[in-house]
Amino acid sequence: MSPLLNNVKFRVTDLDQSGTIAGDGSGPETLLRPDRVGLVHDWLPVYAGAERVLEQMIRVFPESALYSLIDFLPDDQRGFLQGRPVETSFIQQLPFARQHYRKYLPLAPLAIEQFDLCDHDVVVSSSYAVAKGVLTRADQLHISYVHSPIRYAWDLYHEYMTQGGLGRVRSLLARLVLHYMRLYDMSTASRVDLYVANSKHVARRIWKTYRRPAQVIYPPVDVERFTLQPKKDNYYLTMSRLVPYKRVDLIVKAFTEMPDKELVVIGDGPEFETIKRQAGCNVTMLGYQPDDAVKYYMEHARAFVFAAEEDFGIVPVEAQACGTPVIAYGRGGVQETVVPGTTGVFFPEQTVEHLKEAVDEFEKIRGRLSPEDIRAQAERFAIPVFRAAFDRLVHTAYAEFVDGFSALDGSSASVGAPIQQQYPNLSLHS
Repeated sequence: MSPLLNNVKFRVTDLDQSGTIAGDGSGPETLLRPDRVGLVHDWLPVYAGAERVLEQMIRVFPESALYSLIDFLPDDQRGFLQGRPVETSFIQQLPFARQHYRKYLPLAPLAIEQFDLCDHDVVVSSSYAVAKGVLTRADQLHISYVHSPIRYAWDLYHEYMTQGGLGRVRSLLARLVLHYMRLYDMSTASRVDLYVANSKHVARRIWKTYRRPAQVIYPPVDVERFTLQPKKDNYYLTMSRLVPYKRVDLIVKAFTEMPDKELVVIGDGPEFETIKRQAGCNVTMLGYQPDDAVKYYMEHARAFVFAAEEDFGIVPVEAQACGTPVIAYGRGGVQETVVPGTTGVFFPEQTVEHLKEAVDEFEKIRGRLSPEDIRAQAERFAIPVFRAAFDRLVHTAYAEFVDGFSALDGSSASVGAPIQQQYPNLSLHS
């Protein structure tokens, strides 16, 4: 144990002394009771990417209690909760919250602090907005799985303000609210004992925003849903919600200038009609498609094209699960999921010319790419991998927490010390 921590001890709550779980079996025993874990999620309007992560957290701790600012999940999307009730905040009862819950963002910091989490030894927040701001005691371990610091308040702030189509009054209000959210986000950074990021890309963003290191556990991808298909058709595929930052317009423009190559676009959204007008005769806009159709097109595509900068990017991994190569913008989480020259190629800038050059490069190396190797890369992000990593992290962190690993006094850290000694609330051994 670090000499700085020798004198720091925590009260062990009434744990079940007979039942022990020990991370990977090699570390200190942890007496964490599964029914004393609380899971806090920002919003539950639909079952989407962040909810897929929450689903697997629930499966690791099926006796945990669930909290969310709102819960308006449709009946046909509630299965992942496994019948567990969700405790919601006062925002749930506000007028028009179902359709306009995001407009209550200024109230979210107050609402998240009203959850009484006193019955839990470990609190896990699944956060992309305010969930990490929950209030916990000094003898409770708070682990925050951060999908990203609030993007529209930080790195996407200027893009949001310029492309949001806001009038002068609404723009001023938005600037004030987002300034307030940045101040709140920073002020709650120290409430977390251990940060977990969904990619190294987000871990760097956490460091930039909060000056805190983060463990990395990649999100779970249901690779078993897809079948390895070595035989490919001649069309290229892209699939996403058609919103500006996904840059589907860029992909369509590039392929329109390559009339000898066929592109299939799956997805709907506010940009659908605009992009459709830009599309050449070699571009097929399919709109929304059911899962069976998505699976077929993904498995048989010559390559999957991805032009967005994402925190992680689940869809490129799903494509690789089919043995389908990926042509991607080489920024963000995709740098950690696609291996250039082995499972796909990158283009360095979001321009038509760079994308066209990447397609040409892909055609030159396509014969050397192995569908089996591409599938193997996707399996690194499979659901069982996430569950094992998350389970081990929580139990190991709690074992070290009750043994006395905790927040360092800021005055004890020297400027030249390693990051892990300067800024952590909790230090995990590798």
